[in-house]
Amino acid sequence: MSSKVIQAMYIDDDVLMAAVKKVRQENHHIEEVYTPFPVHGLDKAMGLAPTRLAITAFMYGCVGLSVAVTMMYYIMIVDWPQNIGGKPSFSFLENMPAFVPIMFEMTVFFAAHLMVITFYLRSKLWPFKEAENPDPRTTDDHFLMEVSVHGNEEELKALLLETGATEIKVTEKH
Repeated sequence: MSSKVIQAMYIDDDVLMAAVKKVRQENHHIEEVYTPFPVHGLDKAMGLAPTRLAITAFMYGCVGLSVAVTMMYYIMIVDWPQNIGGKPSFSFLENMPAFVPIMFEMTVFFAAHLMVITFYLRSKLWPFKEAENPDPRTTDDHFLMEVSVHGNEEELKALLLETGATEIKVTEKH
């Protein structure tokens, strides 16, 4: 299903921020904003929900900690108990201080790697994916805002020109 969008090009991030606020104030839906660098406050100005990636990082860390504890208990207590430094090999709790670095490292390992995978899947970035950038200048020094059109094309064009857009183009987005 394709939808009609207006692409407005800006040359300054401050002008873009003011334009995003004005377009949202007029109750138009902003599909996407393409910028050559992160613009502080743009996510809030667009009305995007806060990210929940920190919650998933905590859950992935808990999974890593659980795997580390289970792995160490099985390896060091059940499967192959060894007498290391006179410590008893029949008790996990008495050996836990020696296992803390391993538990920490496994927690960080799982959280970091699973977060990268989650980020790529959530962002729909996978190997050999074609770039969705509508204008190559947005990777250098221009800013582009895509606003969906719902029968108000001329009014929306006038609004975007009023906000400081240097170019306006109407396209079909698939």
